[in-house]
Amino acid sequence: MAERLTGKPVADAIKEELKGKVANLKAKGIVPKLGIVRVGARPDDLYYEGGAKKTCESIGMDYEVFEYPQDIDQESFEKAITEIGARKDIHGILMFSPLPKHLNERKIRSLIPVEKDVDSLTLGSAGKVFADDPTGFPPCTPTAVLEILKYYNIPLEGKRAVVLGRSLVVGKPAAILLLRENATVTICHSRTKNLPEVCREADILVAAVGRAKMVKEDYVKPGMVVIDVGINEDPDKPGKYCGDVDFDKVEPIVDKITPVPGGVGSVTTAVLCKHTVKACEILNGLV
Repeated sequence: MAERLTGKPVADAIKEELKGKVANLKAKGIVPKLGIVRVGARPDDLYYEGGAKKTCESIGMDYEVFEYPQDIDQESFEKAITEIGARKDIHGILMFSPLPKHLNERKIRSLIPVEKDVDSLTLGSAGKVFADDPTGFPPCTPTAVLEILKYYNIPLEGKRAVVLGRSLVVGKPAAILLLRENATVTICHSRTKNLPEVCREADILVAAVGRAKMVKEDYVKPGMVVIDVGINEDPDKPGKYCGDVDFDKVEPIVDKITPVPGGVGSVTTAVLCKHTVKACEILNGLV
């Protein structure tokens, strides 16, 4: 039976560290603040927003929600984003996406100041991450993957890591973060030839392809560490969620595995707050 790499103790450790940093900033008269931008009221956005607010409150950090109607026009939304970005009391900005189709999301993302882009929504942030600039913030989900690996003392240097998925949100930045730790990284995807064989070569497999239970027993081997980033409706259990990994088939084979739910997703809001506190420190010349 594999060791379950649950996210709660990882998130708790991050939050405990952040409490001290926030207290130190408050002693200097500075209160870190996250701006949460939401258009409409999609259930998944509201769920994540609730978790983010709860995490902010638990470490003593401030937040403000900016909610806009689903039919907001481009000009009004651009003006709103520009105003939020200019506010000195807001140090990090989280904007839920995708935006409604009538909005030019690429243009709107570009209006978020790079120094406040704590979830890597802008090209400027992506460039900083790619260039290993320490002032750039990678997306929160792949950062959570690394936080889990480090918390559980899983060696990365010299290890072969396979990232299944090539999205800008998870796959590509996860590969870069693993490279920073001196892992040897392969990025593969649904069109990779001999995909199970390629995945089976990994010491560490990060599944982020967005397909429910795609990773079966032929994708893994004994001794492997599996990090499941997926969150999908479970095709076998209506109303429940599952990852990209078929947990019941894979868990008996591998050495360590993250559950879904209760794994990577439970660490992301702690990472979001960690990035916001760091942005606050940078903006105030404390780093």
